[in-house]
Amino acid sequence: MRKLINSTYVTLDGVIENPMWTMPYFDDEASAFAGAQTDAADAVLMGRVTYDGMSVAWPAQDESDPTTGAAYFNNVRKYVASTTLTDPTWNNTRVLRGDLVAEVRKLKAQEGRDIIQYGFGSVTAQLVRAGLVDEVRFWIHPVLTGGASMTTPLADFTTSFELIDTRVMKSGVVIASYRPGPVG
Repeated sequence: MRKLINSTYVTLDGVIENPMWTMPYFDDEASAFAGAQTDAADAVLMGRVTYDGMSVAWPAQDESDPTTGAAYFNNVRKYVASTTLTDPTWNNTRVLRGDLVAEVRKLKAQEGRDIIQYGFGSVTAQLVRAGLVDEVRFWIHPVLTGGASMTTPLADFTTSFELIDTRVMKSGVVIASYRPGPVG
């Protein structure tokens, strides 16, 4: 069965939206780690908010420059969990309709490599509750932005995680990787 890996950039004050603040920290070391993640994944899963941001940003990037990641993101198979998106314009995008848990279960049962998911909100919460998220990687950046913490408040969502790996980068970014534990 394929793995579903969530990879989320976060500030010290818990902000994940509009991660332009990551740019000063995206050095060769971070690029290599991110490249290894995408090399291991042949699909991207996202919620509507993440789709709206990424579908505008990535097509504007130069696909001929391998350092941008644009060739991967613009061409990889993308799945969007949305009840309102009807006609996605970003290349190779399919909207998941109906029961999200059932749809993701089907995706994970298909042949293929990992499925990578960016951002942590209600879609991730549903999938963690259902036991479908295999790993969560928080890229903790040494910056405070003062914005609202978490894009989507996760009311009535509690769970625990087991630490499975940490990586401290020269830039000060810490990647903490966890396996979801029993739902609390």
